[in-house]
Amino acid sequence: MLERGDVANSWRRERWPSLRLLTPNWQSRLPGLGYEGPDPDGYMTAGEVVDLIDRFAARARAGVRTGTNVTAVRAAGEGYRVTTSRGEIHSRSVVLASGACNLPSVPGFADAVPPNVEQLTPFGYRDPAGLPDGGVLVVGASATGVQLAAELRRSGRPVTLSVGEHVRMPRTYRGRDVLWWMDASGVWDQRHDEVEDLTRARRLPSPQLVGTPERATLDLNTLTAMGVELVGRWAAVRDGRALFSGGLRNVCSLADLKLERLLDVFDEWAVLEGVDAEVDAPERYAPTQVPQPPRLHLDLRSGEIQTIVWATGFRPDYRWLDMPVLDRKGQLRHDGGVLDSPGLYALGLPVLRRRKSTFIHGIEDDAREVIDHLTGFLAGAQASSRARTATNLDAARTVASSTSAANRTGKRRVGSL
Repeated sequence: MLERGDVANSWRRERWPSLRLLTPNWQSRLPGLGYEGPDPDGYMTAGEVVDLIDRFAARARAGVRTGTNVTAVRAAGEGYRVTTSRGEIHSRSVVLASGACNLPSVPGFADAVPPNVEQLTPFGYRDPAGLPDGGVLVVGASATGVQLAAELRRSGRPVTLSVGEHVRMPRTYRGRDVLWWMDASGVWDQRHDEVEDLTRARRLPSPQLVGTPERATLDLNTLTAMGVELVGRWAAVRDGRALFSGGLRNVCSLADLKLERLLDVFDEWAVLEGVDAEVDAPERYAPTQVPQPPRLHLDLRSGEIQTIVWATGFRPDYRWLDMPVLDRKGQLRHDGGVLDSPGLYALGLPVLRRRKSTFIHGIEDDAREVIDHLTGFLAGAQASSRARTATNLDAARTVASSTSAANRTGKRRVGSL
């Protein structure tokens, strides 16, 4: 196992201090290592996640080579040559487990933002005190965006949130954590080959959730009540002005509709499984409140906005992968983690084999199936290698036998002369 930094490096180096996991503690488990603390319904801090992964690495006795940066993976014969900062490794098979969140995804028009406005991504954000005084424009309304918007607003700053496609979700539903419902109802276990539009499912933004001791819901209505101004998706920069889409109401209505459908799935499952009486009564939530009308542009030269936080998602970094296995958008082409280059596999990507693939507890099932395929591939490769060796030996014996016969014939001919 090769790690460019320390074990749990992303959680040590690339998360802001106040961040907590979105999954409840009882659900944040690894093979053979579950939560045993006093707060099963709480949410781990970044430090607690690091401790969990450290303990798992020690328990698994994983041979992790830390401080080893992979700079290239290339095909070499019947295997691969992995070039690292500590030398080369030759391997019959390689598993790519670097994840899908290596680099922040920032739109190209960020270059047109006036230089008086500071720009940063979640990788560079630590806390409100680290930002210039004044207003903040947070771009993106998925889990990261809504969390940062709330934290910045609580610090007393004026906050504007640019809202694009998002997944609205309550923190609890009918007395249980919403992720309990996702797990128990089987929504999270839906396989990749059962999803109607797999490409879209793999690109869905993370749900609007936050892990807090209060188990509070953090949606756009909550942010509006806090004083956060909502605007539409940021579409362009023109003459120093941010231009926002006029489709905010439609985007929010679609998110509300999808939430209603998901809650219907939960309710139907509760009735079918006979647990309807064991949970609270069904709930429904008020539609998202949209400003009338929302602002369509904002002058970035006016001083109203001093900082932009790009919470516009992340993308994988495969610059080191010297293999023709990427699509035109830079994503791995794979079927449930199996790439079309023999012996090359992936883990830890969205909806790799199930909807829960990117969650800590969701990787186990994926890993088991991918590794089963890998071991089958290696067994077949070894059998093929043995067959080729046997064929070569037979050919060598045949050549040797023919040569020996020819030599004997030649000797007889010499004798007969």
